[in-house]
Amino acid sequence: MRRFGPVVGAMFLAARAGGAQALPNCDYIFENTPATTANLVEQPSGQSLMILGRGVVVSCAGQNNRISSDSAQYNEATGVLLLIGNVRYTEPQIGITADRMTYFRGEDRLNAEGNVVATMSSGSVMRAPAADYYRAVVGRPIARTVATGRPQLTLVDPAGGGGAAEPAVVFAERIVLVGDSLVYASRRVEITRGAVRANSDSAFVDSEAEFVRLMLTPVVHGQGERQFTLRGGVIDLYSRERKLERVLATPAGHVVSGDLELLADSIDLRLLNDQLQSAYAWGPGRARATSPDRDITADSIYVSMPNQRLREMHAVGEAFANSIPDTATVTSSERDWISGDTIVARFDSAAAGDTSKVVPRELVATGNARSFYQFGNAEGVRDRPTMNYVRGRVIAVAFAEGEVSTVTVTDQASGVYLEAESLTAIPPPAAGSATSQARPRPAQPRPVTPG
Repeated sequence: MRRFGPVVGAMFLAARAGGAQALPNCDYIFENTPATTANLVEQPSGQSLMILGRGVVVSCAGQNNRISSDSAQYNEATGVLLLIGNVRYTEPQIGITADRMTYFRGEDRLNAEGNVVATMSSGSVMRAPAADYYRAVVGRPIARTVATGRPQLTLVDPAGGGGAAEPAVVFAERIVLVGDSLVYASRRVEITRGAVRANSDSAFVDSEAEFVRLMLTPVVHGQGERQFTLRGGVIDLYSRERKLERVLATPAGHVVSGDLELLADSIDLRLLNDQLQSAYAWGPGRARATSPDRDITADSIYVSMPNQRLREMHAVGEAFANSIPDTATVTSSERDWISGDTIVARFDSAAAGDTSKVVPRELVATGNARSFYQFGNAEGVRDRPTMNYVRGRVIAVAFAEGEVSTVTVTDQASGVYLEAESLTAIPPPAAGSATSQARPRPAQPRPVTPG
C-alpha cells in the first residue's frame, strides 16, 4: 500500500498522459489528505487501476472545482473516477452531495447516486435518487443537470439568492435543469407555489423570466379560500416578483370558480394574491359563461370578479343570455332570454355579509336587442305565466331580489305582452257539451310603449 501526499496523484497522471490535456476533458489532480492511502494495480494493458482510501480530494487542473469522498477508484484506461462515501462536489455554479459519484472524464459528466442533493448558486435545490451533472466546458457553455426517480426541485428567486419570496416546487419523473433557471420536466409533473398548484404531463419553466408552460392535459388549481380550476390544451403562467399574475389556456380553455364556469377556445385569467380578479374568453368556437342562474354566450366575454367574487360580465358579438324563470311563480319549459350585439350583466351579493353567492342586479343588451321574460299571473296559476317579448336598440332588465322587476326598452321599441285570461271570467260549459273542461280564449297582444 502506498501513501500519497498532496498532488502526488497529479504527477502520476501527468507522467502517463505526457502532460496536461485540453478541455473539455478533466485532468485529475489528486490532492488528497495526509492520511490518504493508495494502491496501484497494474493491468494487462500496462495502465493502472488506482484505489484510494481514508479521505480523497480530487480536482480538475486549471478548473475551479473539487471532489471529496471517503474512498475512490480511478481507472486510467477509461478515465472513469468512482467515489464512494460522503461524496461532495463543488464549483462556483453548483454543489452536489451523494452517497456515490462517478466522474466520466471523456464526457465531463458527473453521475451521482443515493440521496442526491444539488444546490445551485441561485439557491435553488434539487433532491433526487440519481442525477447526472454535465459540466460547462468548451463546446458546452451551459451546465445541465438531469435528475430521475421523481426528483424534487425547489426554485427560488435567482435575483434574491434564496430570499423571502415563496419558492416554486417542481415534482416530476424526470427533470432537466439548464443553468440554474431553465427547467424541463416530464411525466406526472406537479408544480406548486403558494396557494396555486399546477399539474401536467410536461412542463417548461424559465424561473428568471418567471414563465411556466404546461403541456399535455394540464390543469391549474387555485387552493386558497376561494378555489378555482383551469384546464386547457396548453396553459401558460406569468409571474412578477414571484407572484402569479396571469394564466392563459388555449385551446379548449375551461375554468370553474365557485359561482362561475367559463368555456372558450382561449381563456386569460388575471390574478392578485392568488385570487382571480378578471377573466377574458374568446375564440372561433364562441365563449360561454355559466353562473348559478343563467348562461351567456358570445364571440368574446370579459368577467370582472374582484377578490374572486363575480361582479360584472361583458359579452360582445351576437351575445345571448338565458335563464330559468322564477320557479316560485312560474312553471314553464321555456327559458327567459335576452340577446343583442353586446350584453352587460351586473351582479350583487345575495345578502348583506353573504359573499358566497351572487344574484343578478341588471342586464343591459345593446344593438338589435331582443328579450323574452315570463312572470307569474295575477291569480297565481304557475303554469299560465304572463309573457313579455320586446325588441329595440337598448333593453335594460332590472332585478329585485334576484327576480325580474322591470324591462325598459329604449329607441325603436316594439313587442307584445301576453297575459293569460282570468279563469273566473270563463263561464262553465253548457249542459250536454262535449267539452268537459273550459278552454281560455287566446290572450290578445298589446303593443309595448317605447321607454
